[in-house]
Amino acid sequence: MSDINEMNAGMKWYVAHTYSGYENKVKANLEKIVENRGMQELITDVRIPMESVTEGEGEDAKVSESKLLPSYVLIRMIMCDESWHVVRNIRGVTGFVGPGSKPVPLTDEEVESLLGETAGASAEETFAVGDMVTIAEGIFAGYSGKLAEISESGDVTIVVSAVGRDMPIKANIKEIKRLAE
Repeated sequence: MSDINEMNAGMKWYVAHTYSGYENKVKANLEKIVENRGMQELITDVRIPMESVTEGEGEDAKVSESKLLPSYVLIRMIMCDESWHVVRNIRGVTGFVGPGSKPVPLTDEEVESLLGETAGASAEETFAVGDMVTIAEGIFAGYSGKLAEISESGDVTIVVSAVGRDMPIKANIKEIKRLAE
């Protein structure tokens, strides 16, 4: 396994193959294990690529979410013996995508097409702690405040003044916009 440590240096996206229908269980179990073992520096994000599907027409049209890649889970991680072992031994995971037992990371273009976001650009490149932002979407749309925290997964904390108090609001980085200076 040590050749994997040398081959895949740095945070990259990998694909784990799962039993059919186990994608959500694998995601939940992996996130729980990462939290319990304090492995947030090694495994930062777990996603199941989804797409919106419209069924029916007119008033009967229903929009639902469908798995883009059934039986696969995307994992953003630093590949090392410990992270490989944790993912590989989760119930429902059959292995990583790659030749033999060697996981191959996705390219930035592949991640962008699957998740619809730029893989190389992190939240820190677009926004910085201390920036004045406004929330454009969600239940807190219209609130403005100072960006207090940015996580690797794309979640942010904004401190807004409401009812005479500073109040932290959690949002996704896609829901905010920088205020014009």
